Amino acid sequence: MNDQADHEAAFRFVPHLPDLIAPEEYDEHPDGRLVRVEISVTEDGISILGDAFRPAVLEEMFAALGAGPIEEMLCG
Repeated sequence: MNDQADHEAAFRFVPHLPDLIAPEEYDEHPDGRLVRVEISVTEDGISILGDAFRPAVLEEMFAALGAGPIEEMLCG
């Protein structure tokens, strides 16, 4: 399978996810390296919510965990 097909299988785009990074924090992190992760235990298992200035950082981290589905929101 090609990389694009792998990405499509691993990620599902959704219209909304909660923000873990507030807009007023942007200026405090000009290098764009801030990442926030929230882990919750649910009736269905474990839910991991992440927020980052650079989505590729979260994509790599979640893909390495090997669990899914991974929901992603398009911004901008």
